Amino acid sequence: GIAAASLQAETTGASLSKPAINSIMHRSVNLPAAKGHRVVVVGGGWSGLTIAKYLKVHGPDLEVVLVERNSVFMSHPISGLWLAGLANLEAISFSYLDAAVNNDYFYLHATLVDLDRTTRTIFTDKGRLDYDDLILAPGIDYEYSSIGVEEQAHEQLLKTRYPAGFVSASEHITLKRKIENFKGGIFLLNAPAGIYRCSATPYERACLIAAVFKRKKIKGKVLLIDSREEPAVSADGFLSAFEELYGDTIEYLNSSIISNVDPEKRSVLTDFDQITFDDAAIYPRIRGAHILEHLGLVDPKSAQMEAAINPFTYNAVGDENVYIAGDCRPMPFSKSGNTARTEGMYLAKLIAARSKGQEISWKSPRTICYSMVNTKPNEAIMVDGKYKFNRVSNQWEHFENFAVNERDKVLGKRTFEWAEQHFTDMFE
Repeated sequence: GIAAASLQAETTGASLSKPAINSIMHRSVNLPAAKGHRVVVVGGGWSGLTIAKYLKVHGPDLEVVLVERNSVFMSHPISGLWLAGLANLEAISFSYLDAAVNNDYFYLHATLVDLDRTTRTIFTDKGRLDYDDLILAPGIDYEYSSIGVEEQAHEQLLKTRYPAGFVSASEHITLKRKIENFKGGIFLLNAPAGIYRCSATPYERACLIAAVFKRKKIKGKVLLIDSREEPAVSADGFLSAFEELYGDTIEYLNSSIISNVDPEKRSVLTDFDQITFDDAAIYPRIRGAHILEHLGLVDPKSAQMEAAINPFTYNAVGDENVYIAGDCRPMPFSKSGNTARTEGMYLAKLIAARSKGQEISWKSPRTICYSMVNTKPNEAIMVDGKYKFNRVSNQWEHFENFAVNERDKVLGKRTFEWAEQHFTDMFE
């Protein structure tokens, strides 16, 4: 029922009968018949794009199909530079067609609707597709109840009027317009509870929006609400920037929990105060994409409805042919581009090896995050680290970590170089 309703809602034109919907879902997609081991990757973010490419690097004989519901890729990592006018839209937008051609895999512009793990078949709004191995990298969704929003009407108003800017390209475009058209007053941002995409971004975004306001001489203030005592990452670097660069533009409201948001009254209720704002980008707590729940692949113990997987092989629990990766993973890794990318490189190598009857050792993803905190001149801070599992405490830990909290023009330059290098590798 969920699958049929989802497909009917996404189908343009006249409403389809249930037999017609089933007919679409069960016909074969318009792709050549598989000639060998077929690996299907669902989700074309940083994780999915990396996995698709490196499956072909490590397994040239594999037939790889990337299934993605969007027709154009727009990067969330590095988008802050575009929001602040430091990069153009072309710098963060790319063609899935180019990625597929340049890296020798198929691209299917389609939406996943259902999955039959017994027959190893996915069902999309463009038809059915069989697989030998399946990787799901569907990303995240928002959990608006985490900020006290229970009414569907209010949730919809928040999504459309005050989007967080961490899931869809439309959110980013709307946020860009908001920043450019802001006339003054309070522009409200927040850093959500839990692990979110991406740890540094709310703080970097506050700096970049404040830089725009100062450049345009807008009499406005960026109010950043955070339930933590200090920024979740690079705390010294961000706090220094807040005080030394934007003391009259950024107000950092730490140790404050949002309990309710009223989009009609443009007000936020915290455990200390009720705050009204002139404009906002409100970021609820995140959760694993809803499609995982519909498919029965969520860990019921996960507070953020993340995937139930083996954390070292990324296999869905009880299924050696289904893998789940990216920001819906349950491990407490940073939900960032570099993390998803290095994780994807390991997973692609593992699946390619297994297709030949081999195994490889687990390798930690690597989190590298450059955060632009100043625009005149371009100066950034950064953090770099990996992860290990402590089998005594049964907990994940950081290791080989280091951070640079002093603003640096060299790091500002590396921010652009890092983005260019990674985009080139995924798409060219």
